[in-house]
Amino acid sequence: MWHGSRPPPPGDPVTTHRSLRPLRVLAPALATGVLLTTAGCSDGEDSGPDRADTTRISSSPLAQASPAPLTAAGARAALVTEADLEDDWTQVKNAATWRDSLLVGKVDVADFITAKTNAADCQKFLDRLYGDDLLGKPSGASALTGFEQGDSRLLYQVAAYERAGLDKSFAWLKSLPVKCDQFTAKDTSGAPRTVQVIERSLPKGGDAQQGLRVTVQGTSGGAPATLTLDVAAVRVGTDAITLTNGGLDGVDGDSTEQAAKLGTARLKDVHAGRTPAADPGEVD
Repeated sequence: MWHGSRPPPPGDPVTTHRSLRPLRVLAPALATGVLLTTAGCSDGEDSGPDRADTTRISSSPLAQASPAPLTAAGARAALVTEADLEDDWTQVKNAATWRDSLLVGKVDVADFITAKTNAADCQKFLDRLYGDDLLGKPSGASALTGFEQGDSRLLYQVAAYERAGLDKSFAWLKSLPVKCDQFTAKDTSGAPRTVQVIERSLPKGGDAQQGLRVTVQGTSGGAPATLTLDVAAVRVGTDAITLTNGGLDGVDGDSTEQAAKLGTARLKDVHAGRTPAADPGEVD
């Protein structure tokens, strides 16, 4: 049995030997030609070291795919629950109707002697706090929930926004501790209220985050009153979390941080197509 290449035909051994010599000489030449041809192809415009990288990247489209637009169901799934919050917070059904009258007021422009344009930003801030649209009107799906603990309230929202407007809103929030560090707003009767805005740190985790501590001193029911609120916003892609937490008895800052941290994790789960953990202990 013959193994390997095809056997030579029978004949004169010398003739057969001579006829095989050109084949042996030609084989290296052909191999050299193939190598030269391959090298020549590697110098073309459509080749190079990036071609392999391109193949590897294109073979994993999911790694670069953007998350699908937030749906109403996704927004609801991203909301924090009682289990996510520490202490004795109780979820309520009427959070969408909450409004705090101490946030109603007309900013006294006279306070802004050298930067009167800042008065408009401070007025916008009060109006948005009162209207529960801190980052402006959502461009897509949104969901809202609220919790009570004693005289404190925690309002929590998840919504989709247009990216350029969202970036602008975060830049605006970041400017408020400077533009609106302290100003006066007058209520409907003309009585003054002193408003202070300072920056407040938040846990890292989103693509951007901004926290504020807001204090409003005025009167409520004819008696002196001080409203203290934590205000927080976290961006994840083109979606964002906003929350306000506090009341006339002060603010529980730990609850603000807990809601921001676990809420960010829940929204990231929704983006990844996962169901957020029911037990907050499952979140690192």
